[in-house]
Amino acid sequence: MSTIKKNVSTIINMIKKPEMEILPGHVAFSLVISVAPILTIFVLAASTLSISVESLINFMLKTFPKDVSDLLIPFVSGTGFDINVGISLIVGLLIASNGLYSVVTTSNTLYKKGNSTSLRRRIKSLVLTLLLVFLFVFILLVLAFGNNIVKLVLTFFVDQNVIKIIYQFFVLLKWPIGFIAIFFTINLIYALAPDSPVSSKYTRKGALFTTFAWMIVTAIYSYYVSNVARYDVFYGSLSSIMIMMIWIYILSYIFVLGIALNARRYEAEKNTSNNI
Repeated sequence: MSTIKKNVSTIINMIKKPEMEILPGHVAFSLVISVAPILTIFVLAASTLSISVESLINFMLKTFPKDVSDLLIPFVSGTGFDINVGISLIVGLLIASNGLYSVVTTSNTLYKKGNSTSLRRRIKSLVLTLLLVFLFVFILLVLAFGNNIVKLVLTFFVDQNVIKIIYQFFVLLKWPIGFIAIFFTINLIYALAPDSPVSSKYTRKGALFTTFAWMIVTAIYSYYVSNVARYDVFYGSLSSIMIMMIWIYILSYIFVLGIALNARRYEAEKNTSNNI
């Protein structure tokens, strides 16, 4: 019981830190901005594989709740790749990396590191942004709406027994697989964020906290959006944006809180070793 109280007290103290008032918003903004360029990449990949935009739109309509599909469809209904799309893609990714650039800078302050150039930090922040965004896409497609996607894919099977078995296996395995994917990706981002990477032994605690919290929040979000949400009664077409923005901000807040927890552990262990 005392350990639980200590951990809760630690989290409350972390929430009071100045970076918790600024960084979550930066990271959430990065994820939102990155939606357009990431979906553009998916559309370009689909066109390379001779998959039509109409097929992607139909897939979204059948897979995602109406609010979510209404939000995403405008991003994939373009006319193809040209110089304007290329410039927009590059600019979008650079702007999206600002959130992780702030994470890199803050990590240097928290871990008392900082010996890299701005260009190297910008490149690193772009790589970390792509890692975080693809993890977000994985969560969206597998954990949040994976059941709907698998049901849609299984409609091409004839044998109902096979369909039932595959679906049950997916429902059983998606959370363990999701846990592994989230934990290792988040732990990697936490370890690589400072200019001088820190040992993963200092980042595991925050990564575990972030992983469990993300999975709980995503499960609640998935159930709420699919079964409960009725924001459209009050906010009309803004409902889809509001629901997803709230979810993304909560994920971003948890992500930054995990960094703060890791930095606290790192500082405590360094102070202990210096006093010996």
